[in-house]
Amino acid sequence: MEPLLALLAEWWWIGPAAAGAGTVGWIGVRRTRRRALPAGSSTTDRAARSWANRPLSKTAARRLELDAALLDLQTARHAVTRGRAEVKIADAEVMRAQAERAAARVSPEAVTSARARLTAAQREVRAASAEIRARRAAVRAAKAMLPAIRAGNAPLPVARLFAEHDAVLVRWMAYETDPALAIDFPAMSDPASPLLADFLRAQERAQWLRPASTTTRLEPAEFLAYRDAVRALNHAFERAERAARRGRDDRPDVDPTDAWGRVASDWAEQAQRALAWSMENMGRAASRSWNERQAKRTRKNDPNA
Repeated sequence: MEPLLALLAEWWWIGPAAAGAGTVGWIGVRRTRRRALPAGSSTTDRAARSWANRPLSKTAARRLELDAALLDLQTARHAVTRGRAEVKIADAEVMRAQAERAAARVSPEAVTSARARLTAAQREVRAASAEIRARRAAVRAAKAMLPAIRAGNAPLPVARLFAEHDAVLVRWMAYETDPALAIDFPAMSDPASPLLADFLRAQERAQWLRPASTTTRLEPAEFLAYRDAVRALNHAFERAERAARRGRDDRPDVDPTDAWGRVASDWAEQAQRALAWSMENMGRAASRSWNERQAKRTRKNDPNA
């Protein structure tokens, strides 16, 4: 328990979040980051740090998720381009292996191996193409969420990630602070547990990538890194919790389709949330328009109104 107690001492700020105080300061993380910065004192370094410390504009903060989704889509497209090139190379290798086999220069295993590489490359292209469809859905969802964010009916993208991050930590803290849970599910407090160790590593990464505040200047790539770290943290906690509640702590067999299922689930949830916010905004806009028309009719019919 000693490593976990030390970790809890470092994460003293989780308590207020669990009590409903919301997002709190990040003194320890900022101090750690400051120690990790280079000690250069050139004018260029000072200017770069000054630019990085400038707060994010309101427009950029609202568009951050959309800009990140567009970057994600661009990366997926590059992956498809690279994958298609790999398929062409693998196909050429198959033809070369077949020709050399016909000339009895190579064994049949060489042809089989070349075909296996071609099949793997084709499979990667199909997966990358599916990724593009998911990224396009994410772009549409981010665009649909923009009106709600501008109207203040939806949180800023970074604020939403903060809430998701804090929610996972609050769930874990329940196992550390509730004696009954600690007795019933000891694996959730055991630093020797492989799945809990995975969770702690995921938390360390998410903590490192977490911005100091919702107004901290972030590039889309930095937002994506933090978003993916929070998702990995959530999945790691759920795996550890499921294993603890089953009464065992072995690693479950990894389903090769599980990662794609999680991606699809994440995008579906995001799209559903965006649709709900869009419909709510449309209803409010229609209500305002109807009220304005009614007021105009009233003024027209009653000059004294």
